[in-house]
Parts: sequence; C-alpha cells; structure tokens
Amino acid sequence: MMTHNTMKGIFSAALVFFLPVFAGAETITLEQVRNLALAASRSLAKYNLQIQSNALDVKSQRFSNLPSLSLGADASMRVLNNDWSPIEKPLDTSSVGVNLGASITYNIFEGGKTIVQKALNSITSEMTKKDALAEFFNVLDSADNAYYAALEAAASLESEELALQTAGTSLSMAEIRQAGGMINQGDYLKALAEKETREAARNQARRNLALSAAKLKAITGLDALPALEPIDFNGYENLIQYLGGISDEDAALLYGEFWKLLAAGNPSLIKAGLNSRRAEQNLTKAKWDYAPTLSASISPTGLSYSSDKGMGTTVGGFSINGRIPLDFWVMANNVEKNKIALESAALDYISQQSALEIELQTALLNTIAQAGTVLSAGRSLEYAEKHFEYVMERYRLSQSSVSDLLDATALAGNSRNQLIKSRYGFLRSLSKLRSLGALDDESTLTNILMGAAQ
Repeated sequence: MMTHNTMKGIFSAALVFFLPVFAGAETITLEQVRNLALAASRSLAKYNLQIQSNALDVKSQRFSNLPSLSLGADASMRVLNNDWSPIEKPLDTSSVGVNLGASITYNIFEGGKTIVQKALNSITSEMTKKDALAEFFNVLDSADNAYYAALEAAASLESEELALQTAGTSLSMAEIRQAGGMINQGDYLKALAEKETREAARNQARRNLALSAAKLKAITGLDALPALEPIDFNGYENLIQYLGGISDEDAALLYGEFWKLLAAGNPSLIKAGLNSRRAEQNLTKAKWDYAPTLSASISPTGLSYSSDKGMGTTVGGFSINGRIPLDFWVMANNVEKNKIALESAALDYISQQSALEIELQTALLNTIAQAGTVLSAGRSLEYAEKHFEYVMERYRLSQSSVSDLLDATALAGNSRNQLIKSRYGFLRSLSKLRSLGALDDESTLTNILMGAAQ
C-alpha cells in the first residue's frame, strides 16, 4: 500500500533541484528516472494546487461556523425643506447626520447543513487525493515504459549489429567462393541482399533508439541523457520460473489475492466509492432544505452625530431571526434530482468495479504469458545459437550453402529479438500490476506474485 514517503513524493517539488545533478551524471538508474518524471510532471503539480485549494475550502467552511462580525456607517444630509424648497444653508440646520455601529451575527440552527457541507468538503478533498495518487502511478508507468523502451531499443540495436556482422562475414566468404567458382551467382546475390537487409534493419534500430531516448528525455526533463543502468534479469529469474509454470488453480488464487488488494487500495475504485458517498451527502443536504433556520444578532451601542444635536449614541439591541421555507415544490424537485444522482453514482461504482476486474484479469494473464514467453524464448535462443554455430562451421568447410547460413542467422536473430521483447514486456506487465494495486514497493508485488504474501 501507499507509504508516507510515496505520498510525500507525489506533492513535493524538491526533486526539481536534482535535475542538474542527473544531467551531469555518467549513468542514470530507473529509480532516478522515476523521481525526475514525478518532479517534471505538470499534471501532478496541478493536483498539488487543487489539494491546496481544497484545504482552503475546508478552512472557509470552518470559518463560516464562527460568529460574523461587521461594522457599518451611514451619513445623510437633507437638502430640501418639508415644502420641497431648497435649504439655503444645509450645514447650519439639523439636516446632517452620521451613524456608526457594529453587529455580531451567529447562525444558531441550519438544519444540519453545516455538518453535511463539512463532510462534502472532506470527500471532495479525498477524491482529489485519489486522483493525484492515480496520476502518480500513471507517471511511474510512463517513466518505466520509457526506460524499458530505451533499454529494449539498445538491446535490439546490439542484436542487429551482431546480425549485420554475421551477414558481413557471410558475404566476405561468399565473395571468395564466388571468385573461385565454388558458388553460383544466385547464392552470392543472396549473401549480398542479406547484408543490405541487415544494414537497413540496423539503421532502423538506431532510429528506434534515438526516438526512445528523446521520449525519455522529455519525461525526465533532461537536456542530455546519461547512459542507462541495465536491468539485472537474474533478480527476476525465480519469479519468471514460477509464473511461467503456474497452474490454473494457483493463478485463480493469485487473482483473488490481487483483487483484495485492489478493492482496498485502487485509487479509481476508491474514488468511485467516494463519489457515491458524496451523492448521499448531497441528498441529505437537499432534504435539510425543508428545515427552518435561526440566527441571532447583537448590535452594541453605537455613535451618532447630527448638526443640531451634536455627538450622541444609538441604542444597541439583540434580535433572533427565523426563516421557514415554503417553496416545497422546488425543494422536492431538488431532492428527486439528488436521488437520481445517487443511483447514477451507484451504477458508476459497479461499472468501475467490473472494468477493474477485467483490467486485473488482463494484466495477470499478460504477466503470466510474458513469463512463459521469456522461458521459451530463452530455450529457443540457446538452441538457435547452437544451430547457427553448427551451420557456420559447415559453411566454412563448404558443406552448407548460403541459404542454410541465412536461415540459421535469421532463426538466431528472431529468437534473440523475441527474448528481448518478452523480457521487457514482462517488466511492463509488472509495472501495470503495481499501478493497479497502488504499490510503491516492488518486493511486496513480488511476494504477492510468488504467493508469499498472505
């Protein structure tokens, strides 16, 4: 579940000051990329402002429960006599007057609206925090995917460089044999075409790496991207072995464990529940509109001045005011609207729950499938490389054709690329599961997947 450190990381802008440090570093880790992405996220910054605004709303509601203080002043001057004739010297008569006063007003009874509004403000604040939490994991997913994409592109480029090197060796040997009349023109052209094809694939891999690096720089806010620290896949070996051979019964149990986690901590599902609570409070508030309201006012003794009597005082007083609403048709209509809103919120919660169930099933199946693919691709690459070495040796001895070597090269290359793709696909699936469960500790995620967490 979310820890205090994670929540602090969501709303803190202090990480921005790390940008110059990382920009001059020789290497950068996945954790550093995550921190930089969080610091550079404008969406998280907006949620931070919204949370501050919600806190001010709570304060405003608290202040509204306090007595209201006010000062007042009024001045008057009569410019006409009783017969509507102008006063020749207004300031010399009793036509000028000034009053100064103060009052204190307090709402005695509002039918529970204050309590309901306090609950509404609290729910709104909590919903914003859940939105921020969901966005927090969205940013982490983006950082992870960008980091993995860059490493995958680098591994793919390395694979294409190796294939190009093999194609170059094959072409060199074909040229010698073609010059000696040991192979026909068709086999030589095949070797030449393979060399050009591998070079084109290498150039495309370079482009993919440049694009992934550009995206990673955009996410982190770095002007220059240091070398990426590689992922140690040995640390995932036990998890991949377990998930790759998991039984249907254990997979079902795993789904149950994850669903408990999601029901308790998934931000989107919790927000849907909060939305239902808000609809309930709005309905309660609408019903309280039928209740009368009472307020009390105290006016202390004030000061007055008139041109004929000079300085004096005004008499203070105490009053209680009540209001009984009579427009029942308007209030009844508002109650019905809020009942409909409550039913709609309940349907939204059920829809969110169903969507989350499908999303969890998809993510788990994808994780299990990727683990199995990693295992099969690893075995395939082992066999393909041995087959390639066997064919290459026969090709050196002129016992295999150019086509045999090209086929062996393609098989080894495809197996290598499949292993690269499945490994990073597995990591992406883990990132997705982490976001669904709102987990910031990868060891907790691993324990759940391994069945060690109860």
